[in-house]
Amino acid sequence: MRTGQTLFRLITIASPNKLLSVRRTNLTCPYFMPVTRMENGKWPHPSRLPLGGGWCGHCTAPGHEDQVPPQDVLEAFCNLGYASSCNWSPPARVWDAIRFAVSAPQNQAQRSEPRNAAPVPARILVLHYVCERNHRPIEHGDLEFDLSRATWLRRHEDARIQKMADCFLESYLKKKD
Repeated sequence: MRTGQTLFRLITIASPNKLLSVRRTNLTCPYFMPVTRMENGKWPHPSRLPLGGGWCGHCTAPGHEDQVPPQDVLEAFCNLGYASSCNWSPPARVWDAIRFAVSAPQNQAQRSEPRNAAPVPARILVLHYVCERNHRPIEHGDLEFDLSRATWLRRHEDARIQKMADCFLESYLKKKD
């Protein structure tokens, strides 16, 4: 994995305008373990939330493991807050927030012969993740999901990040239907 500084430079060089818009988005707390979709949240546009919708769940921060925050905390912090804003998060932490994005790489035939290849639906989705600390990238990588087999090909080693990826993917696929 690249260092945050290297990723920051890559993003800046690749797309300086996108970097500005990315900094303004809300992110999910890294100590949040989503469990079920929250249908009664008070967000005006839940599909715009970091995980593609509101989620109920519990905290994994030290000293608060498995505690279920009240709904106002779930809405204001867990689903879209930096851990630095929450009283439950430890002062010494690796990440403050997690963000996800999805892409569907082109079929190999489409890349080599783009004019002659018929469009083929992507079989593999790539979920890109970025873990941030103090509004800077600290860790990033790609997770892969095989749509045809409904299984992860590349998972994250941290159960919290993987569960958030599951929720993000579920919300993404629901929007696509």
